[in-house]
Amino acid sequence: MRNVLTRVTPLFLALAPVLAGCGESGQKQAAPPPPTVTVAKPTKQKVVDYDEYVGRFIAVDSVEIRARVSGYLEKVGFKDGQIVKQGDLLFAVDRRPFEATLAQARANLSQARANLAFATSDLARASQLVRDRTITEQTFDQRTQAKSVAEASVAAQEAAVRQAELDIQFAELKAPVTGRIGDRRVSEGNLVTGGTGGNTTLLATVVSIDPIRFEFTFDEASFLRYERLSKDGKDIASRGGGVEVNVKLIDESDFTHKGKMDFVDNVIDRSSGTIRGRALLANADGVFTPGMFGRVHVPGSPPYEALLIPDGAIGSEQVRKYLLVIDNENVARTKYVTLGQLVGDLRVIKEGVTADDRVIVNGLMRARPGQKVTPQEQGAPPAAGPQAKTN
Repeated sequence: MRNVLTRVTPLFLALAPVLAGCGESGQKQAAPPPPTVTVAKPTKQKVVDYDEYVGRFIAVDSVEIRARVSGYLEKVGFKDGQIVKQGDLLFAVDRRPFEATLAQARANLSQARANLAFATSDLARASQLVRDRTITEQTFDQRTQAKSVAEASVAAQEAAVRQAELDIQFAELKAPVTGRIGDRRVSEGNLVTGGTGGNTTLLATVVSIDPIRFEFTFDEASFLRYERLSKDGKDIASRGGGVEVNVKLIDESDFTHKGKMDFVDNVIDRSSGTIRGRALLANADGVFTPGMFGRVHVPGSPPYEALLIPDGAIGSEQVRKYLLVIDNENVARTKYVTLGQLVGDLRVIKEGVTADDRVIVNGLMRARPGQKVTPQEQGAPPAAGPQAKTN
């Protein structure tokens, strides 16, 4: 047994360096190369910071159609929910009672004018008779008064004729504005109550469609910022109006609808600490409907030159946001940044990077801070081999 061990030991000692060399070679072959990442410098672009608010569309004109005279509803001239033009006939009340009243008023006017003509000629005769001392001064005064009464009667009857003519006009209710009408509240054949009191019959409502307003509220701090920037000559939302805003609906992803500010209220609401603003938008296709919710982008700063990077290049560390930047030795370094708004697929970086930084924009999951990487400029042709793939 001792002889066997004596023969094996020298052989093992002779092979040990070879086996150690093979192990080191295997370890070197197992070491992975630096990961390939795509890098790019921040893009310079002029941008405007936008403030976002929730608001509601309201009609420029909203009119309640109410009966102006009492009578039986004879005709309805529209279909519920249709677009009506200004001046279109909407409702008609039976005109016959008002036509009879007009005929009587005209007859009374003719009678009053006849009485005035008689009183005028009688006074003319009395003027000569009183100079000849044929009649007394008292009789002359009585005839003068009779003429004045006749003139007043003519004026009263003329007013009655005008009122009767107005009642006939009021028997036909026409659209005061162009817009969409709601459903009829009263059907044909019903008695409606008119007049100027609070018991008049509501027949329908009409709201204008194009243009339309978008109303929203913003806080006091934003209001002060807008006012101060506006006084400095910046194109910011203020009472001056004319600032362009962008609106999106609840089922849209982009603020594609353009409008202009046309009003800011004169008081701040005490209960909420907000002030009301309003924008005017075109609505030729009628998509916007009064009462509909939406979101609006209001310019919150003057235009300025900003640095932007793809939004997918931003990493999160709890509440902090960071980028991986490649130094001169191709080592990934962490830079914590302050984010701005999203412009398309790019994110504004307010603080944390410079225009010359090489930011990892693709392959972020393969790189680690302090790790060496193989950078590939964005837009360059991919390198050969499997390492050219990027996430």
